[in-house]
Amino acid sequence: MKRIYISLIIFFILFNIKAHSMQIPAESYRETLSLDKGWKFHLGDIPFPTIKGHKATYINAKAGRAGGAAAVDYDDSLWRMLDLPHDWAVEGQFSSEANLSQGYRTRGIGWYRRSFRLSPDDKGKHIELQFDGISTHATIWVNGTILHRNWCGYTSMYIDVTPYVTYGDNINTIAIRVDANAQEGWWYEGAGIYRHTWLVKRSPLHIATDGIYAHPALENDGSWKVPIEVLLNNSGQTTAKSEIIVALFDPTGKKVTEGSTNVTVMPLQNKYAYLSLSVLNPDLWSPDNPTLYKIRTVVNQNGAIQDEVVTKCGFRSIRFDKDTGFWLNGQNMKIKGVCCHQDHAGVGVAVPDALWEFRIRKLKAMGANAYRIAHHPAAKEFMEACDSLGLMVMDENRIFNTSPEYIRQLEWLIKRDRNHPCVIMWSVFNEEPMQGTENGYEMVRRMYHVVKSLDKTRPVTAAMNGGFFAPYNVSKAVDVAGFNYQINNYDRFHKENPELPLLSSEDGSAFMVRGEYVTDFSKNIIDSYDSQSANWGATHRKAWKEIDTRPWMAGCFYWTGFDYRGEPTPFQWPSASSFFGIMDLCGFPKMAYYLHQAQWRTDVPILKLIPHWNWPSDSIGKPIKVMAISNVDSIRLILNSQTVSTQKADKYDMNTWTVPYYPGKLEAIGYQHGKAIAHSMVETTGTPIRLRITSEKAYLNGNGRDVLPLTIETLDSQGRHVPTADSMVEFKISGPGKIIGLGNGNPNSHEPEKGNRRSLFNGLSQVIIQSEERKGEIIFIASARGLKSDSIKIPVLQVSIPAFVPVEENTVVLKKWLVSPASLKKPDVNQLIADNDMNSWQPTSIGELHTYGRACFVMLHTTFKLPEIIQKEGGTILFRKLKGKAEIWFNHRCLGEKTNEKEEDFIVSFPQGSSQGLLRVLLKAEPNKPIGMNGTVEIEKRQL
Repeated sequence: MKRIYISLIIFFILFNIKAHSMQIPAESYRETLSLDKGWKFHLGDIPFPTIKGHKATYINAKAGRAGGAAAVDYDDSLWRMLDLPHDWAVEGQFSSEANLSQGYRTRGIGWYRRSFRLSPDDKGKHIELQFDGISTHATIWVNGTILHRNWCGYTSMYIDVTPYVTYGDNINTIAIRVDANAQEGWWYEGAGIYRHTWLVKRSPLHIATDGIYAHPALENDGSWKVPIEVLLNNSGQTTAKSEIIVALFDPTGKKVTEGSTNVTVMPLQNKYAYLSLSVLNPDLWSPDNPTLYKIRTVVNQNGAIQDEVVTKCGFRSIRFDKDTGFWLNGQNMKIKGVCCHQDHAGVGVAVPDALWEFRIRKLKAMGANAYRIAHHPAAKEFMEACDSLGLMVMDENRIFNTSPEYIRQLEWLIKRDRNHPCVIMWSVFNEEPMQGTENGYEMVRRMYHVVKSLDKTRPVTAAMNGGFFAPYNVSKAVDVAGFNYQINNYDRFHKENPELPLLSSEDGSAFMVRGEYVTDFSKNIIDSYDSQSANWGATHRKAWKEIDTRPWMAGCFYWTGFDYRGEPTPFQWPSASSFFGIMDLCGFPKMAYYLHQAQWRTDVPILKLIPHWNWPSDSIGKPIKVMAISNVDSIRLILNSQTVSTQKADKYDMNTWTVPYYPGKLEAIGYQHGKAIAHSMVETTGTPIRLRITSEKAYLNGNGRDVLPLTIETLDSQGRHVPTADSMVEFKISGPGKIIGLGNGNPNSHEPEKGNRRSLFNGLSQVIIQSEERKGEIIFIASARGLKSDSIKIPVLQVSIPAFVPVEENTVVLKKWLVSPASLKKPDVNQLIADNDMNSWQPTSIGELHTYGRACFVMLHTTFKLPEIIQKEGGTILFRKLKGKAEIWFNHRCLGEKTNEKEEDFIVSFPQGSSQGLLRVLLKAEPNKPIGMNGTVEIEKRQL
């Protein structure tokens, strides 16, 4: 009976242990910490020291001994402290000597450094650094060892630093040299670490980064399968047997189904696990209803969770048909898309996450259902926003190259993005000169194979602008032919290639400036009547008509959704940004926005009248071109209560009139089936008397990341928007927020995009504010000379702060130590070490104690350069956990003596004016008693 009782107790203990282990919260086995805070930045290159002499040459070739600004003990105390994402190019001035394609911005070279500590509890975990995007080329050192070079400013870097990091009091150092002189595109690419950075801690047995593939597929019988592929990595020292459990949850959080399989992974090996889930009648994802499911993948080992990843997915079917174009979920529809680069007013390419959502919502309100990322991988936060908000994506590769490095980049893109339901196709290149050659065909054939080996569910295209009729051309190696500006070849190509689906991958390239209605090439101004386009392109109206009237054309992607810096065609200096955008650089709509809204939206009546009606007095009686943009049946135009005329609406070219200008009110009324359903009006306003601030949303989240674009405008005495105002406005902000960017959409403006003042352009400017990590209330004030100021109060809500790696202060940890041979007699503390002596004195690590069998003396030696801030004011050297009797010598001078053998912190001070430091610690060892530095040695700006 006693044995049974004991057995029951043991059973319950084991059961509780197992049950507890199954409920370990995710943070205990996987931590994803933001590394965005607290980077040191230096603009300009820092040359590496010239290597001369035997010792310097020898050390230079060793791991962990990088020199210059990559060295662990480099003095960055006077560098600028900033948070990421960061684009230094947008902070600088415009220069007519800089590259027009890069927006006349100077880019150059910069350095970043970041220090961090790891808990002793992290030892044994898999530690990975992740850099989502660095523009353009970067070299990355960790603790003095070069670990990575990136050759693309748009691909992420995942760096296993497990063998290189230290724990406890030791400080780890990341150093990054960014070369932004390197260019990959012919548009503004920014400069710096412009996307997020992360520190990821995982169990030795874990799911590799981007290691889940779970993209639902529609079977021929109408059922759905979710094939699951899980890539496991074992960085541990022993073989790991594990159970993989995968569960699917619907949008309400209810479990739909689950499955499991077993996998054994050898040490330092990868292993795939495969299983499949069946699903009946799921809710489908579409731009109108972007329904997302979640897949939870758990790695169990011996009954304990080792890793867990939650992946979002969506159920949707896509098909490109040679005769009927594009089908989504069994419904035929046109792709109504835009091409976009990734910069925004005020922030350059360092776009905050919330600003992606702002831009996507603008596009969807216009009626767009698709987005071509031009011409590179996008931020992962953008992809997530497209999933959740409902915007289909053509995902595009950056470099057309089939060498191993660029194939690796293509593989990375597919693996990262293939779970996103928003992605409907892959594009392997844009406008490559070899597109009509056998070389180009063979390259695409190989890239096609790479894509299909990783994702068979989506078609592959290439954005061609020529070579379509060459005997060898890349259209013969893709699933869907992509046309860039080839309206005149649509019919011929379709006739000669009747089995190949067709898509206009880039269309339009029409010019206009927001709020301008008179073209003046001497001032780099183009009107907003959709009157002009690039010689290779077409107006917005013509381009859409050619797509919409051909049922076999799947749709198009207009160039571009937003203006962008650089490529100021058809102008050069002083124009610094493009003229192609449907919206300007701030996201303020141009006339083209309403044009596409009228063409693409059928759910609401659209009617927009242009131009404004604020013309100078010498224009009275002179003809003004008036355009009504609508999706109604007919339009009646009225000037000052008198009907001008009524026209049947033209859904492609829209409706125009020539109207003599007289101040007052110009109105348009739209009719559907004889009933008035829409109204638009422009009227002559008075002079501006006050400012008005409007906000895109009512609050900010106090997480230090949320942003809010504010619109600044002027009003007249009747509260009417003044569309021609150009006042210089100054801004003040108080409370838990800051201004991070300014803009007004003027492609010819050279005003700073950082600061606290910006002029209006054609009545509008934009201020982007960002929250801090605290709740409260932001008070934002806009003021201008001669105008009544305006203010707005923005609540900042208390929310959870994303987990982040703590920021280290200006502390220098001395890591490069040599230890002398043991000596029975007290040695000369100031003895020299021969330059070619690599053997008498040996490298040693701090945090270790040593025991000698008899009484003796041992010296520890290091050299360093004192931080400039400490050179001026003096400082201290802190020896943490120094054990044994010791003398501290600095530059041949004894700074202090420890007279006891206890393990304790020991501090000495050194005087002002010192720059180079030669530090020696003379330790006296008693027989069989441990001595040494059991903790870090730190130099601090601190006086005793």
